[in-house]
Amino acid sequence: MVSSIKNSWLGNIRGDLLAGMVVALALIPEAIAFSIIAGVDPKVGLYASFSMAVIIAFTGGRPGMISAATGAMALLMVTLVKEHGLEYLLVATLLTGVLQILAGYLRLGSLMRFVSTSVVTGFVNALAILIFMAQLPELSPTTDGVTWHVYVLTAAGLGIIYLLPYLTKAIPSPLVTIVVLTAVVMVLGIDVRTVGDMGVLPDTLPVFLWPDVPLNLETLMIIFPYSLSLAVVGLLESLMTATIVDDLTDSNSDKNRECKGQGIANIGTGLLGGMAGCAMIGQSVINIKSGGRSRLSTLSAGIFLLMMVVFLGEWVAQIPMAALVAVMIMVSIGTFSWESLVDLKKHPLSTNIVMVSTVVVVVATHNLAYGVFVGVLLAAMFFANKVAQFKYVRSSLSEDGDTRTYTVVGQVFFASADKFVEFFDFKEAVGKVVIDLCQAHFWDITAVAALDKAVLKFRREGTEVELIGLNEASATIVDKFAVHDKPDAVEKLMGH
Repeated sequence: MVSSIKNSWLGNIRGDLLAGMVVALALIPEAIAFSIIAGVDPKVGLYASFSMAVIIAFTGGRPGMISAATGAMALLMVTLVKEHGLEYLLVATLLTGVLQILAGYLRLGSLMRFVSTSVVTGFVNALAILIFMAQLPELSPTTDGVTWHVYVLTAAGLGIIYLLPYLTKAIPSPLVTIVVLTAVVMVLGIDVRTVGDMGVLPDTLPVFLWPDVPLNLETLMIIFPYSLSLAVVGLLESLMTATIVDDLTDSNSDKNRECKGQGIANIGTGLLGGMAGCAMIGQSVINIKSGGRSRLSTLSAGIFLLMMVVFLGEWVAQIPMAALVAVMIMVSIGTFSWESLVDLKKHPLSTNIVMVSTVVVVVATHNLAYGVFVGVLLAAMFFANKVAQFKYVRSSLSEDGDTRTYTVVGQVFFASADKFVEFFDFKEAVGKVVIDLCQAHFWDITAVAALDKAVLKFRREGTEVELIGLNEASATIVDKFAVHDKPDAVEKLMGH
């Protein structure tokens, strides 16, 4: 147990603390921006980012992953806040947590194994594009405060980020970028947009807050649709991010524990006056690339965030947005799977369609759930079609010409059932047909119905039919649902 605690918390103290500081600085403008999107005070997003990071550090299933207020979740809150106010958002956050804990106990995190690599790649690429697009307003000439200085500072920031590691890796280059550019702006008095221009930073610690709403069925009817959406999107983004961090760190994580951890964190967040949150791929990548690996990096990110906005707010407000834009551009470049562009020439067309469709839907809708749903659906359809092709039926005629043996090889299910029936010659004048199923597997009732149809068609032509070789699993479903040996089966199935 001592060894486990050391690995989870104390195995990389210096790297985790420095990475946590970088993440905290990058979280501040994003939390404010997401609060604005949701239509709530900036402190709601900042408190949420603090509490999510701190709680998930203890309860989450993926060490080193950052959870906070996110844009995907904020978009789902807009209507609820507009029509019912902040108090209903807080109680919806509590219910979101409960639903996520329930998902953890139902082991829904295990469903991630059904998400193909092409969907994950599409998800990653789409997020990289969205992260980059989110920086464009800070680089647009039409935005107030954006002058040529912004472009110079951003370019200088990217130069520091990518060149400093060649000189030293003792301090994360994103942290150096933020400190240096902030010092330059303050010393030279350059008039550019800063974190302080994003919104007013809170000057007090969060306090326990029970939502002031009536706890009745009417309230439940109002918040349940929002909470369900928040729970699904939050878990989807968190589990996908966990999978990506698993790959980056070459380690595994407990997805079902992550579901429960996200739920506990959201309940804590709702009780501290924060909005619902989930894992953030951008901040998680910053954490990993800055040297963060253990739970300490996540915990320190939350604590540093609160200390900075409450006790060092005047200094934090001076950070130029250009510095944070440079960091986020680094994240988008590092997150995008450039190898996937090369793989477009090598991978099957179906794999490319799944990946590209996931990217297009996520970028077009800004909704991760839609993109992943489309990707998983397409992947399932292509897989079913591919498996359906691995099936054939060979036949042989006995020496006396009276018995035809059909040997079925492959998988019979809803996608291959029609082709299964087409393999048989029902008009051939033979006395007996033997259908050898020792190399076949029947998966569903559609397959059983196809077997019924084949048997009954032969019998209608006066041919005796014998089934042999059914494996145990296939025999179970055939015995339960088949009708070819039941009275009046021919009339029922053939419509006579």
